[in-house]
Amino acid sequence: MKGLPLDYLNSTLAKKPLEHIKTLMDSIAPYGEKITPVKGEVLRYQVNGKRYCYLLESGSISLNRRGDGMVLNSEKSPFIMGVSNQSAYGDRLYVRALEKSELTRLPLERFNLLVQKYALWESTCALLIYTSSRIFEHCTMIAKMSSYDIVKFQLNQLMNESPSFRTNITAATYIKERTYLSRSSIMRIISDLKSAGLLSMEKGVLIELKQLPPRY
Repeated sequence: MKGLPLDYLNSTLAKKPLEHIKTLMDSIAPYGEKITPVKGEVLRYQVNGKRYCYLLESGSISLNRRGDGMVLNSEKSPFIMGVSNQSAYGDRLYVRALEKSELTRLPLERFNLLVQKYALWESTCALLIYTSSRIFEHCTMIAKMSSYDIVKFQLNQLMNESPSFRTNITAATYIKERTYLSRSSIMRIISDLKSAGLLSMEKGVLIELKQLPPRY
């Protein structure tokens, strides 16, 4: 893909606070447990009544809703999960590895104590703002936008995923897992864009994406 689409440049994803996330991970990772989940493995935020958070050092993950499995967000390394929802009641969300990944797991209580010990409030605040903005962006997208706008948004998100993940999932499946659109609606829009030469695919996998028009 030549250059970055305008939609991506304006996205919250482009404002990921990498330096703040790295600061948090460098200070906190030594106090956690290293884990290497395989593709598709589920990680729980709450185990035996204790809440955990995860520091994603390599690979990519998705944040899923229990019940219907809808993907609310997906991130590639580096990232930290389980901090922004620490006051949530119950265990309504879970993390799924989108590919073989390396993470550090530690109790949320320990994470909070380390933030206090090392005065990491600014970096934590930057992480929380980014995470909440990503979820808000997703919720706004599926609630307000047209079917074309939703597909357009998700295609741009897919192009930003790690190559090892993107080349092992079809564009239709990726969009279906993250929206309420029917597979037939998704396939129709993708087919129209492909016919117009705006994207190229191989066996359903997105290979190239050009800047998509505001309306189609």
